[in-house]
Amino acid sequence: MWSRTYSKRVSGLQANKVWMVWTDVNRWHTWQPDIEYAELNGEFKVDNTFKLKPKSGPQVSIRIIKVEPGRQFTDLTCFPGARMFGCHEFIAYDDELEIRTTMSIEGFLSFLWRKIVAEGVAHGMEKQTEALIEKARSA
Repeated sequence: MWSRTYSKRVSGLQANKVWMVWTDVNRWHTWQPDIEYAELNGEFKVDNTFKLKPKSGPQVSIRIIKVEPGRQFTDLTCFPGARMFGCHEFIAYDDELEIRTTMSIEGFLSFLWRKIVAEGVAHGMEKQTEALIEKARSA
């Protein structure tokens, strides 16, 4: 299995504000410039799916596999021979909030999908986190 994590601690931001931005899937394109659109099917809960169309690639279907409201969620994208997980965590400290994203990929063709998709996603985690923070602060 291959994985990469990006984490940032910020002051003056509450987890519920970040959670509101992350769970508003249909508006991701307004703060993530590399997304053409994202469409959630139903509520933001386990086993529901959303379609995501990056500007640089084909549409993918992503399933929500874990939700702890206000704290974390994990999503799953299935490719032939591989599964990619995105774990998004919000960890509150006394006066700071840590925003942590971990991307991982497993399966017999994970080496291929890592090169095609996962490395690019991981490379964009810092920029995505900064945009998430900015959007949450303005919400």
